[in-house]
Amino acid sequence: MNMNLDGCEVLVTGGTGSFGQAFVADALARWPGLRRLVVFSRDELKQSEMARTYPASRYPALRFFIGDIRDRDRVRRALEGIDIVVHSAALKQVPAAEYNPTEFIKTNIIGAENLVEACIDTGVRRVVALSTDKASAPVNLYGATKLCSDKLFVAANNFRGSRDLRFSVVRYGNVLGSRGSVVPYFLEQAKSGVLPITDPAMTRFSIALPDCVEMVAWVIGNALGGEIFVAKCPSYRVVDVAEAIGPGCRREIVGIRAGEKIHEDMISTGDSPYTLDLERCFAIVPTGGAIGIDDYARAWSARPVPGNFTYNSGRNPVFLSVEAIRALIRRHVDPAFEPR
Repeated sequence: MNMNLDGCEVLVTGGTGSFGQAFVADALARWPGLRRLVVFSRDELKQSEMARTYPASRYPALRFFIGDIRDRDRVRRALEGIDIVVHSAALKQVPAAEYNPTEFIKTNIIGAENLVEACIDTGVRRVVALSTDKASAPVNLYGATKLCSDKLFVAANNFRGSRDLRFSVVRYGNVLGSRGSVVPYFLEQAKSGVLPITDPAMTRFSIALPDCVEMVAWVIGNALGGEIFVAKCPSYRVVDVAEAIGPGCRREIVGIRAGEKIHEDMISTGDSPYTLDLERCFAIVPTGGAIGIDDYARAWSARPVPGNFTYNSGRNPVFLSVEAIRALIRRHVDPAFEPR
């Protein structure tokens, strides 16, 4: 399958979230010949707001379907006639996961299982599930549920039978400006003149939302099935984000929250023997399947990463400067942004 989805029917779980809305906007512009683009989510208010933004008279392919991925029957109903699924529905807040673990398990793990089973039962051909850096060597409940989710989608390729169906995963770092992330939080806190810093050494991977969408679009057309595609992202130091947003603000060290790391991994050393460098991204390929790592390498003209390779936000060779962070905030979050 190439990346021209004109004539296809696509469903986006979590379609009213930050990624979902960005993907919908991009898909409508990129593939004007889409037969159907379904927004699947449980938020009726956001669906009604999106429907006003994209009126049916101008966007006849767009559909809105209220449902929860915890409900297997509803998920299966939503997938009738669907060719491609982009799975972005999840519960994501780390502190909330530590306090409400069962809720995260129901959505992030059981919901993923429901989607896998429903895709196999219907005519879906491609599934791309979104992951997170917190799923690599997880230390919090959210990361652990996303690791389980990743494993479910990778393993689903083993029992798809003779179906033309491929499951793959896309893993990336913190999305710049997404809800609950550090940039909007610091922008709001800077008004008080005080910025809380968890740890002066803390680093994170950073990616802009359009880059997430672009990577998913590429994976839809190029995945062989079973891979975890890992975005190549710059890192930032949290203290540099504070300097970029509030150079005149007082900084208060508050300590890391439950379940947080000082640095994040997207590829652990344990994954390095199964990881390929595709230039635009990395790919962790499955083991023991019908396709071996050499086959994946030939398909993409890729090379294995060095032994004991790790992709860690603190040892990343590319870091954002203070000025680069400010430029990204103006481009992707607030065009009128000025440091305080």
